[in-house]
Formats: sequence, C-alpha cells, structure tokens
Amino acid sequence: MTFTLGSLFRIHVFGESHGHCIGVTVEGCPPGLPVSVDLIQSELDRRRPGDSPLFTSRSEPDVVEIHSGVFNGHSTGGPIMMMVRNLDCDSSHYEMFRDVPRPGHADYAARVKYRGYNDHRGGGFLSGRITAAFVMAGAIAKSILALRGVEVLSHAVQIGRVRLQREVSDEEIRSQVYSNAVRCADARLGQEMERSILEAMREHDSIGGVVECRILNVPVGVGEPIFNSLESCLSHAVFSIPAVKGIEFGAGFASSLKRGSQNNDAMTFQDDRVVWTKNDAGGILGGISTGAPIVFRVAIKPTPSIGMTQRSVNLRERRDVTISVSGRHDPCIVPRAVPVVASLAAVTIVDLLTRKECSLPQ
Repeated sequence: MTFTLGSLFRIHVFGESHGHCIGVTVEGCPPGLPVSVDLIQSELDRRRPGDSPLFTSRSEPDVVEIHSGVFNGHSTGGPIMMMVRNLDCDSSHYEMFRDVPRPGHADYAARVKYRGYNDHRGGGFLSGRITAAFVMAGAIAKSILALRGVEVLSHAVQIGRVRLQREVSDEEIRSQVYSNAVRCADARLGQEMERSILEAMREHDSIGGVVECRILNVPVGVGEPIFNSLESCLSHAVFSIPAVKGIEFGAGFASSLKRGSQNNDAMTFQDDRVVWTKNDAGGILGGISTGAPIVFRVAIKPTPSIGMTQRSVNLRERRDVTISVSGRHDPCIVPRAVPVVASLAAVTIVDLLTRKECSLPQ
C-alpha cells in the first residue's frame, strides 16, 4: 500500500496540505512503552519553521493529538493514531494552478495519474506537509530505540555551495544542531548557510543542500538481504520525503575514485571485540549492519515554489504560459528536513530490528 511503510513495525500516513489534518497510524508498537506527548511535540516543534525569516510564514501550531493506542501514558499494544490539524491554510494562491502545473512540482504528473481528482491545493498529499506524520511516527520509533541504546542523529552539512568540510563529533551534533536556524553542527558555518538562503530569497529564488544522518549503536546483523538490505530499506523510507533526490552511504560516490586498498575498512580487536579502524562503508556491508555507526547523506533539491518567472502550460486552454509562484513557501527546506530524515531512519531501524528478532530461533 502506497501510504504504508514497514513490515512488522508499520506506519500508515494520511491527510493533505490544505485538508483538515495530517496524521499517522503506528502499528507494531509493543505494549507498555512510555509515550510522552511532550516528546512527540518537541519533535514536531523541531520541524516547524518558527519565527525565523528564513522560512515560510505559514505558521501551523502542529499540536499533536493522540486518538488511540495510548492509555495512562503507555502504549496499549494497539495501533497508535496521531494527528495535527491544518489551521493556517490559504488556498487562494492555488486557484490559478488548477490548470497550470508549477515547474518542479508533481502537479502535472498527479493530474494525469489521478485523472484530475487530486487535491491541487499545496500539492495535496504530495506536499512536504505530510512529513509532519513522519515525525510523529519517528518520535515513537526513537522511544523504542532509546530503550535499546540506539540513537539517531542528523544535521545539515551543506546548503547551496556552503559545505561542512570537517568531521563533526556526535556530541557537537547533539549540542549544536537545534541551537541555530539552519540545523548545522558548526555554528560559524551555519551563519554562512543563513546568508546563502537570504541571498536566494532576495533574488526570489530557492536553494537546496545535504542532510547527514548517523545511527549509533545498531547491533551487527540488522538488514535482510537481498532485496530488503539495510541500504534498500533506508533509501525506500528516505525517498518518501518529497524533496529528496539522492542518497549515499559512507564514502558514497567518492569511493568510486579510490582503490580497494584505500576503501576497505580494516578490523581490529579492542577489549575482545571487533572494531573498525575507519568507516567508509557507512556501517553497512552486504546490506547488513557491521556494528559501526550507520552513516548516510541525503541530497535535498531547491524548493520548486519560487517567485521568478518560469515557463509552463495551461492544460485547459492548451497553450504555453509564464508564471511566478506567489504564496508562503520555504526558500530552503534543508533545515526542516533534518528531523524528518532522522524520523524515517528511526522507523526503518525499529522495523528491521523487529524482523531480525522474529527470525531468530526461539
């Protein structure tokens, strides 16, 4: 089912950008898990644009409502249904796009696929607004992982041409990422990233970037080769984020420039356990976790809604036209994608851990 992700730990999302709500149902959560509304809300708040001039002026409060699966602060074992209401919609800007698809958006493809019955306002269920559902589900998944000592970190490593050139520590990510608007673990570089966004805004344009995700303390052996490899499952989940256009694990595309002697991660014993001297594999070999940190990076395209004049077509009148997209849009969605990437990574790891445990002999 196209709106469902996962096998044993499964999420099902629903809602549209300008509909009544955005929501998610989480299945496979064990009974007795402490479920903190405050924790879920804090994750949602990390995704919200806040008051920064760098982001959209659409200000949805995104107050989580839990409608099932939780009783007295703990999961019941049944499906957990959560939602946030859409309270700050302005659909007036979208009437002109009913027949004129916006460049860079899925308007035309969706119109053809759904024979014109799709909700065109804000992209409907194809909008980035659906990622609020991913974050709510991710909060539940992170709570499960925390009990196992598994931690998911994410941060912006590139916005436009401004790129982080050094390896930041896990502690820097924990302490610095949510202290600045662009979600960069290097505060000084974050200021340069902000200037890049503002420059694009002044030119009525937008800008993309890269988000890095690290998953720590995943045990050896997670992943189900061949077609459900760890990379395959993470990629499948991450590409559910509307703006994602690429992904790489470990050294990624740079490994194509190396020799095997340079790329191979050597092993050694430390305190009677196997450790890796480096991690160009990104914690995955043969589609299975190696015990090293799982590291991947995600390419985020520039926001397609821009104020510059662009070419399009009027599908009803069958003629070429020019348009500029007005309304409330993010000039850069990389910072808001940071918690979304981590959320889907958490959902994927919980599902694969559950599959691994269920496949073991009892």
